[in-house]
Amino acid sequence: MSTETANEREPKIYRPEPALGWTAYAEQINGRFAMIGFIGLLILEILTGKGLLTWMGIL
Repeated sequence: MSTETANEREPKIYRPEPALGWTAYAEQINGRFAMIGFIGLLILEILTGKGLLTWMGIL
C-alpha cells in the first residue's frame, strides 16, 4: 500500500493565470469567444437564410 494522500493521486490540471498581454490564458479565452461567434453566425445564417454581410445590408 502506498502512503499517498488523495490530493497527490488526483490528476494535475493546467489552469493558466489571468494576465495582460499575449499569454496562454488570453489565447484560450480568445479561442473560446471565436468559437461562440462562429456558431452564432452559423445559427444566424440557418435561421434567416442569408449570410452576415447580406443580413447587414452590405451585399
